[in-house]
Amino acid sequence: MKMREGSLSTWMLHWMCLQLKTMRLGKTKLDVSRVGCGGIPIQRPSENTAIGVVKHAFNLGINFFDTSVGYGTSESRIGKALEGHREEVILATKGGWRSREMVKGSLEMSLRQLKTDYIDIWQFHNVSSLEGYNSLFEPDGPMETALMAKSDGTILHLGISSHSLEVASEAVVSDQFETIQFPFNFLCQDVAQHLLPLVKQHDVGFIGMKPFAGGMIPKASLAMKYVLGYDDVLPDPGVESKEQIEEIIALVEGPSDLSPDEEAEMESLRTDLGTKFCRQCGYCQPCPNGVNISLIMIAPIMWKLWPRENLTSGWYTSAIKSGDLCVQCGECEDKCPYQLPIREMIKENLLFHSRALSS
Repeated sequence: MKMREGSLSTWMLHWMCLQLKTMRLGKTKLDVSRVGCGGIPIQRPSENTAIGVVKHAFNLGINFFDTSVGYGTSESRIGKALEGHREEVILATKGGWRSREMVKGSLEMSLRQLKTDYIDIWQFHNVSSLEGYNSLFEPDGPMETALMAKSDGTILHLGISSHSLEVASEAVVSDQFETIQFPFNFLCQDVAQHLLPLVKQHDVGFIGMKPFAGGMIPKASLAMKYVLGYDDVLPDPGVESKEQIEEIIALVEGPSDLSPDEEAEMESLRTDLGTKFCRQCGYCQPCPNGVNISLIMIAPIMWKLWPRENLTSGWYTSAIKSGDLCVQCGECEDKCPYQLPIREMIKENLLFHSRALSS
């Protein structure tokens, strides 16, 4: 995301803090700032810088902060930054869900790291297959554990995040969840066409992650104007600098109409990126040879958003190494609903990762 030159004046910042728009987040009835603050990129700067970024967002009127127990240092940095302001903010986080023990452990860690005794919105994190979704409702399973936490006030509202349109649609119509978090940007128009009508019908709060498509959309004005055109969508861009927050808030408070030139620019980006933009729907999986296709497909995005140290060992390295198992059979491409050239992209992204390591 490219930032404009210079920064906003002190009086303008103060004015924005007082005037920042808010919206109702579906059936939660929470009054949230018209834009939220996503928690992945704040792992990248130093801790002091990251804490300053979160405080700056709060001081400018942002009251919705979204993170996950799986986002490294994100929760602890947000917790430190917002300490003393708990009743003034809405904390949304996400956690593991494959067993009741995982739900319980995720909740306990999130409470500790966020320095709070309750979570406004807790979400089952990245449920992206119907098999995984259905497992939430097994007897004495993840959903029962989450509902127990909700009944005792540890969780105020229960949500779910996903990258699968099929899973997200099923979750919305189930009326079991108060929020859905799903990628929303102008590169993926099927979300507005198919998911948003269901969200409105069931009054589910929609948290729009990846408004910049993981960094694939370089122009902030195009990305934000598009998502802000939907009154029921809460954009949740990840930020790592004060300048990014200032630009985003300026766009929230400014005119949101897209000019003919901007519409044409958006269509051009759709055309250019559409053939090589992975929506993370997961239909290409599982690979018969064990390749972690979904993660390899977003390797360049990972390098833009995550700290370097997270990408040189552990689970990410294991996923990248699985690319060596690819025999170019093409089964993944047969299953891809977007007809992406997956085999070609795997080669390109493995090369990108290798070059990023050596840079």
